[in-house]
Amino acid sequence: MDAQQLADSLPDGVVVADAEGRVTLVSRVAVQMLGRSALDAVGRGLAEVLALQDQDGAAWFDHNCPYRGLATRTAVPEQSWLLPDGTEVLVAARIHRPALDRPVSSVVVTLRSGRGRARLDRERSDLVATVAHELRSPLTGVKGFVQAMLNRWDKLSDDQKKLMLTTVSADSDRLSRLIAELLDVARIDTGRLQLYPRPSDAAVLTGRIVESVRAGTSRPVVLHVAADLPEISADPDKFTQVVTNLVENGVRHGEGTVSVTLDPLGPDHDHAGVRVVVQDEGEGIPLDLRRRVFTKFWKGGARGGTGLGMYIVGGLTRAHGGTVSIGDAPGGGASIVLTWPSQDRRPE
Repeated sequence: MDAQQLADSLPDGVVVADAEGRVTLVSRVAVQMLGRSALDAVGRGLAEVLALQDQDGAAWFDHNCPYRGLATRTAVPEQSWLLPDGTEVLVAARIHRPALDRPVSSVVVTLRSGRGRARLDRERSDLVATVAHELRSPLTGVKGFVQAMLNRWDKLSDDQKKLMLTTVSADSDRLSRLIAELLDVARIDTGRLQLYPRPSDAAVLTGRIVESVRAGTSRPVVLHVAADLPEISADPDKFTQVVTNLVENGVRHGEGTVSVTLDPLGPDHDHAGVRVVVQDEGEGIPLDLRRRVFTKFWKGGARGGTGLGMYIVGGLTRAHGGTVSIGDAPGGGASIVLTWPSQDRRPE
């Protein structure tokens, strides 16, 4: 494979110039990015071929002067520049010299699309906006009630004080859950999620979840557990977090009765385990949206929340070697199906 074929096989654009600043190689991706300015580029000047400008109209070559500067200079750091059509590209360069006391022998410039960074910037902005919004409400409640107690302590009855403190406690729990969600997202994204799986009784854990959710809603929540249910291999806290998210979502976004069903995995699976099915009687989730449910910040036009719950559900379930999918409930609502293994099947 020659140099041109190697450059053409790379996902990023590559432009190489010699000691005189004449272009000696342009990869296929670079030609696609630079357009007409890169046609018949070999032999032309790097400044002419690399037609990139910043927001102020400055050119990449004039701004970075790759053939001048300190002899110890070996690279131009990645910077954001604009193509002739206004598209953002991220540009970096390596500067080669035979020795520190010798002039530049070649300059290799790489160009990659700025869409990935733009998407990352949007995600970060979404995260900041979501966190700011979710923090504001409980913090406002905590501050308001604490300030009221400080200013009017002697005038408040014991029942009023108890009500205020109960509200402050509930808002504090909400803040703690938000922080825990953010930490889980960060650990899932970076592969640093710590699990401590052990043989667990899915029926007992799910029963506690259902009782807890029932205590906070007037909606009926029913639990069906099949006989001879095998144990599962799970970090009990993470399993509880997953199923709680699903049941609370069914209560919050669905209608009618929320049902939770636990069955052994059938013979169509190559391992033993438990199937957990959470169904509601709402409008369901349209087919074209189901792929987005387990992404960050998905709310489906729903009411409040960070939009991180289902992303965490998917991440924690897969981290245990299980699966999660979406279907239609018999009553027309959503049906979320988990498969959870009986043995430790965590990915390597």
